[in-house]
Amino acid sequence: MGVREQARWSRAYLGPGGPPLDLLTARFDRHVYAPHAHEEYTVGVTVGGLEVIAYRGGRIHSGPGSIVVLEPGEMHTGGPAAPEGYAYRALYAEPALLADGTRGGLPHFREPVLDDPELARALRAAHTDLSRTPDPLEAESRLPWLLTALAHRHSTARAAAGTVPGAARIAHAVRDRLADELLTPPSLAALATDLGLSRYQLLRAFRTAMGIPPYAWLAQYRVTRARGLLEAGMRPAEAAAAVGFADQAHLTRWFRRVVGVTPAAYRNSVQDRG
Repeated sequence: MGVREQARWSRAYLGPGGPPLDLLTARFDRHVYAPHAHEEYTVGVTVGGLEVIAYRGGRIHSGPGSIVVLEPGEMHTGGPAAPEGYAYRALYAEPALLADGTRGGLPHFREPVLDDPELARALRAAHTDLSRTPDPLEAESRLPWLLTALAHRHSTARAAAGTVPGAARIAHAVRDRLADELLTPPSLAALATDLGLSRYQLLRAFRTAMGIPPYAWLAQYRVTRARGLLEAGMRPAEAAAAVGFADQAHLTRWFRRVVGVTPAAYRNSVQDRG
């Protein structure tokens, strides 16, 4: 079998017009990184093989399902620790993203390799979805929440206050703004500023009151609107654009989650009944 050296970068934006966050999908058999450091936190999930990383004067190993957190400014290298190489997903997060929702300064991770299967699955799923369709509201709803959870569970930082007074009122205000600005929704950071909250507080209030994050609520609302357009005979690609999905594939992904069939199958079935 030939050498498989693959690396693909993608970029998500944290809200419409918001700051970028880079995502890396990599598979290496032989490649070894030269010593280097990042200004951001590097948060990775190993998905195959075994990686060895020189870090803080020692050598650490990461296998499938492990989370790796490398702190800003920390010199490190990385390479395969087994003949089959290794594969991983990584994101590069500004320090403020992990500090939101915590107290005690920037989070410090005493252990760079973490065993947290639930969080590893969530990080990998978000990375995969956002690499495929980098929807700004989805990125802003999912990634800061997961990064704060990472800091809460595994760093020296302490969690900020857990409850947000008036959660229902906050959630309804956010819901109404998202519905009113369906095609160009505002960023959560802007909504939070308008409400006198941090983005983490807004996300917590919305999840508490609605049971789902803002992007998921908006996607389901868009699906409901798309159903009406499909029933009226509009083609799926046109319906996707009319309700604010990135493209037909984005509509299809959510339509199947909510309705159980593709938009085209739904359109055909309701037209057949007419």
